[in-house]
Amino acid sequence: MKKQSIILVFPGQGSQAPGMAVGWQASPAARLVLEEASEALNLNLAALMAPEADTATLTQTQNAQPALLVVGLMAAAALAEATSNPLASLAAMVAGHSVGEYTAVAAAGGFSVTQAVRLVQVRGNAMAAAQTSSGAGGMSAVLGLSLEQIEAALAAHPGVTLANDNCVGQGVVAGKLDDLPAAEEALKAAGAKRVLRLPVGGAFHTALQQGPAQAVKAALQAALPAPLSLPCLMNFTAQAHDKNNEIANNLIAQITSRVRWREAMLLAAAQGITQVLELGCGKVLTGLAPRCDDRLGAVSIAGQEDLLRWLDQNPYTT
Repeated sequence: MKKQSIILVFPGQGSQAPGMAVGWQASPAARLVLEEASEALNLNLAALMAPEADTATLTQTQNAQPALLVVGLMAAAALAEATSNPLASLAAMVAGHSVGEYTAVAAAGGFSVTQAVRLVQVRGNAMAAAQTSSGAGGMSAVLGLSLEQIEAALAAHPGVTLANDNCVGQGVVAGKLDDLPAAEEALKAAGAKRVLRLPVGGAFHTALQQGPAQAVKAALQAALPAPLSLPCLMNFTAQAHDKNNEIANNLIAQITSRVRWREAMLLAAAQGITQVLELGCGKVLTGLAPRCDDRLGAVSIAGQEDLLRWLDQNPYTT
């Protein structure tokens, strides 16, 4: 498998689950990531993500975001360790969905583990606080409608907007909890096969997130990311970036803007990507990839056993 055909992707909220880091504990490099992150936050992340951990606590925005970041970076470290190569020699680009974009930037060298986890802690805490200051919000997945059909159905519901364009026939809408039920009924009336409320703690990627965007902006002004060793396909532009000022601007902008995942995957396929490796936990992005473009194959690598199996079947050539 040639690096030019591979993109490493990292999931966002909704993929967290108790036990999410267990599969990476066999890797010494992954354990070092977990230890550094726990020390940086003064938080026992292993306990937060343990198999017996409380699901409701882990799902809270301020907990889910650093947990997902850390598991993704554990996976990236394990991959580099298993191949004895930096990620830049193993893949052509990286991407991440929502908070997963912060993981992708860190995996590509933009932040140290400590810098990344503290930045995401700022993001997660600010988003949790926004639930109180701007009114409780939520998100709902919409299956079976095009982007245009979703936007048309929401025209009479300005409090709810399209937050994620995930793949053909799947979007996510977001808004205040009081506004979501009527919008969900309008989407069903427009022909949606299913409208499903998501287990997340806010109306992410909407104007309701102005406070978190400002908090992240302030944090990034104090510590810009380093230039990346791998280009990152970014949520806000659906284009590849590797310069530190562009990366910072995109990380801020995505907080209040639509995640353009479908467009990003289309661009990846157009540039010769054929393998999407979802690193960390869950299979959400693995399921989306071929539905964005049928040239994309995808594999979920959620632990050391998955990684070694994949490497055995797909030896790298550079």
